[in-house]
Amino acid sequence: MPTLQFLGGAGTVTGSKFVLEAGGTRVMIDCGLFQGLKELRLRNWETLPINPASISRVVLTHAHIDHTGYLPRLIRDGFAGPVHATSATADLLKIMLPDSGRLQEEDAEYASRKGFSKHRPPLPLYTEREANAALKHVSPSKYEATVQLSKVMTARFIPAGHILGSSFAAVDISEKGSPSMKVLFSGDLGRYNQPILNDPAQVLEADYLLVESTYGNRLHDRTDPKEELAAIINRTAERGGKIIIPAFALGRTQLLVYYLRELEDEARIPILPIAVDSPMGVDVTRLYSRHHEDHDFDMERLENVKRNPLATRNFGLVQGRAGSKALDAQKGPAIIISASGMATGGRVLHHLAQYLPDPASTVILVGYQAAGTRGRRLHDGEKEIKIHGEWVSVNAQVESMGSLSAHADSGEIMRWLKGFNRPPRATFIVHGETDGSRALHEKIVNELGWNAMIPTHDEVVELV
Repeated sequence: MPTLQFLGGAGTVTGSKFVLEAGGTRVMIDCGLFQGLKELRLRNWETLPINPASISRVVLTHAHIDHTGYLPRLIRDGFAGPVHATSATADLLKIMLPDSGRLQEEDAEYASRKGFSKHRPPLPLYTEREANAALKHVSPSKYEATVQLSKVMTARFIPAGHILGSSFAAVDISEKGSPSMKVLFSGDLGRYNQPILNDPAQVLEADYLLVESTYGNRLHDRTDPKEELAAIINRTAERGGKIIIPAFALGRTQLLVYYLRELEDEARIPILPIAVDSPMGVDVTRLYSRHHEDHDFDMERLENVKRNPLATRNFGLVQGRAGSKALDAQKGPAIIISASGMATGGRVLHHLAQYLPDPASTVILVGYQAAGTRGRRLHDGEKEIKIHGEWVSVNAQVESMGSLSAHADSGEIMRWLKGFNRPPRATFIVHGETDGSRALHEKIVNELGWNAMIPTHDEVVELV
């Protein structure tokens, strides 16, 4: 009898790891890092309740670190099989995983040098070298192509519209003597009518469904994001301040540049220096132009007339640390887009340390801010936050733009679910904090009449 184990993404937004076992074979769907609260981050260091060597294959829904970032550790601890992903996800992992390893090494080194870690010496979860070694396991696939996982399991990737290369993973199980079944993993569900990427594909049926609930209790602000961006930028430019945008290097950064280009073209904002200050963000922005299978009509149209949709008139892709430091010495208004999106690490911390005390400047939060992150603390209005072991006053304006989220809200999740031809036997609500998961559970049960449940961490269920 097939079983499903929830090793992450259950009761929390991060750390997605699901193990599907059928016909004596174990397959892990997503292999993410826990992020946010310390008690969650500590799980990254815990021994998995199953032996990594017993896992035959890994299937990745998309490239975000909370879905892929544990992979080098899994391999280091014994996993030796192939890792299946879409072609764009495979390309993105060449950027994401080494960057993750490098940042962890840099953070450990910085903590050791400054003496603010309780550990002696501080160690990274894995190194850049181990991350590069993990890439040798990655096997790219096209959307809708059949991937043989075992004698009884196959998988298909279906476009999810969340980020470049994102997919729903549909796993078909055909065990001898038992009816076949389909288990569908939503990964992160994208939004409808957004620039750059195609809308989420409609799936018609599944026997078992895992659906994310990041925004299961919320509707996104329907304010036009371009209007909101223009107003914030114009106000800050008039004060002579800097606009600092902690943005995920993958997805949010590219959408922001797309909107800023449109605002410039429409003469709705001044022509300001705009810098993407993230090594990963620079590489990802270039990669976006190579994967046309994910592009929507408008993105394709602009590229066909030789107009770069992902560049503004005074645009810079910052490469080295010297270039990053030079941004803080630059006089006058400017826009700096820098990872990480939740301000948990990366170059954005140096810009925040520089400009959070400045009342003329503005910080714009443009994605989900998990509990325990600096981004969440800024969102919640804290007047001091700790950066690299030192307290920094928050005098800058802090703006949150829910309209720029890449995750479907509760209404968009329900729109997608209502497109199914029949109810799944069970719907597991994952990848959400407690309130979001409970709210989505209530909507699914009351509005659709489906059998739904919220699994707990490490829970194992039988798929009958």
